[in-house]
Amino acid sequence: MTRQQALKSEMGTVFETDLPARLDRLPWGRFHTLLVFALGITWLLDGLEVTLAGSVSGALKNSPELRMSNFDIGLAGGVYIAGAVLGALLFGWLTDRLGRRKLFFITLWLYIGATAATAFSFSLETFLLFRFLTGMGIGGEYTAINSTIQEFTPARFRGWVDLTINGTFWLGAALGAGGAIVLLDPQVVGGDLGWRLCFGIGAALGLIILVMRLWLPESPRWLMIHGRHDEARRIVEGIEARLRDTGHTLPAVTGPALRLHARDHTPLGEIFHTLFVSYRRRALVGMTLLTAQAFFYNAIFFTYALVLTDFYQVPAEKVGWYVLPLALGNFCGPLLLGRLFDVIGRRVMISATYAISGVLLALSGYAFQQGWFDVTQQALAWMVIFFFASAAASSAYLTVAETFPLEIRALAIAVFYAFGTGLGGIIGPTLFGQLIQTQQRGSLLIGYLIGAGLMCAAALVQAVWGVAAERQALEAVARPLSQAED
Repeated sequence: MTRQQALKSEMGTVFETDLPARLDRLPWGRFHTLLVFALGITWLLDGLEVTLAGSVSGALKNSPELRMSNFDIGLAGGVYIAGAVLGALLFGWLTDRLGRRKLFFITLWLYIGATAATAFSFSLETFLLFRFLTGMGIGGEYTAINSTIQEFTPARFRGWVDLTINGTFWLGAALGAGGAIVLLDPQVVGGDLGWRLCFGIGAALGLIILVMRLWLPESPRWLMIHGRHDEARRIVEGIEARLRDTGHTLPAVTGPALRLHARDHTPLGEIFHTLFVSYRRRALVGMTLLTAQAFFYNAIFFTYALVLTDFYQVPAEKVGWYVLPLALGNFCGPLLLGRLFDVIGRRVMISATYAISGVLLALSGYAFQQGWFDVTQQALAWMVIFFFASAAASSAYLTVAETFPLEIRALAIAVFYAFGTGLGGIIGPTLFGQLIQTQQRGSLLIGYLIGAGLMCAAALVQAVWGVAAERQALEAVARPLSQAED
């Protein structure tokens, strides 16, 4: 009997497992640290891409081949997000069907190839195409990586780990800003070659990440529901053995054993019924959180360089210096506030960070419109705003990843990322590009107030309907669809 035939014969059989409880009781070890580095670095790549797009916008406008306008810059941001939306949906569906491990290699290869190709763009059309494909790779990464990290991380660390990993987006932002400072400097490279080399940073980093991921196993949680319980057990036993070898004492397994039906896939009808009927309140929360943060972030950050160059007359090659303090605030937010999401709880902390971000953006936008800030003060104001907004945005991905059943976790991330990012992420950069084109501060204030209003509305939705998932096993937060009746 072939392996495929053996697996098919297991489909539908009921089995009992304690593997999720064994994963949740584990102390933090070297395995978890390496997992975070190998997978969490995806956010660094996204931060790098978004920052490069903004930091090199002045150089793109001056490129003899591209000659992009402010509208084209905003459009390129929207195209990148559109690719991420499509990539999330396509690869999210495949991640639940084919496994986490296969997909986080496929999506990384797509990213590497597309961002390398961006460096060789020879027209506006080719630049937009390669940005779209780069976005597809990043969108697919989000679904495969988020689900994998959630399924390996012990419950009591899940909130802080997830937020901190999402915060590494801003290490990528700092890397992109630093690269742009050096490579756009006319004394170093500058000119049309400088922005092309900037995109080469992402491809080189992607190849390093590819090697880091080679040792990672498949998610035991995914394996066990797909009839591969023995393989899942060996992976968990291997992690336990490595922890014992490094001096850790493993606590007793206290979580209940699960009785599950093995299945090779989840029918689309069951997927949609689960997302929009059984869990419709959670769907509303996830959609609202992701839409608000997507508009907030993408609208402001994709056009950040244009505000600096058009309203504060910052030279294009100096934009990177103003991205660095913004990146610092964004990274420190999840890092310093993340533990509170596990201690105080999801509902309070998510609502608070969303509301504070919205109020501060409204106040800052008014000060900008009145001309009260010079460029340094404006940069400091955005640094403070995004200290809270970064934790808020990271918690949106945490919410969607942990509040839906195992069988559709990656697709749930994909659906709500796609809808939220599609609504907020595509509209935002395009709208802000048009508002900046008017060269009127009052017009831009309207955009800031829209972003602030969306964040405050999301805070209210979370306060009323949010799920208190802190320190709970994933199977307790959302009952597996394949769980057998007792």
